[in-house]
Amino acid sequence: MRAVLQRVSEARVRVDNEIVGEIGPGLLVLLGVGRGDDERDVVYLAEKTAGLRIFEDDGGKMNLSVSDIGGAVLAVSQFTLFGDCRKGRRPGFAAAAPPDEAKRLYQLFVDRLRQRGLPVATGVFQADMKVELANDGPVTMLLDSNREF
Repeated sequence: MRAVLQRVSEARVRVDNEIVGEIGPGLLVLLGVGRGDDERDVVYLAEKTAGLRIFEDDGGKMNLSVSDIGGAVLAVSQFTLFGDCRKGRRPGFAAAAPPDEAKRLYQLFVDRLRQRGLPVATGVFQADMKVELANDGPVTMLLDSNREF
């Protein structure tokens, strides 16, 4: 699984011009599920997302997690995180999980964050979504459950 975490002051996602998910301060998480990902990947990324200390404390250091600040998460599925652009000019998506499996693991990710007590808003799986955000910092982190950066 891959995730792009963006520290935001606010974020929302629209489908057919209607807001379907919206948060104030917290994290926008773009989540991609790859072939072969399983529940262990979900646990790793959900725990990392909930506990990653990328919010500033009173001293201005990134020392607080989204949980610590009472923030929320907007989780948006994004299979294009598994796009392979190494050959040609059109990305290939063979490494992305099939839709049914991706949806199942995406929902487990959302559920796991909620079990941690985080408010979680979502987009609509497989919909054409418009994501709006105010990146705070900007702070953007890449997470991958299958390899180290």
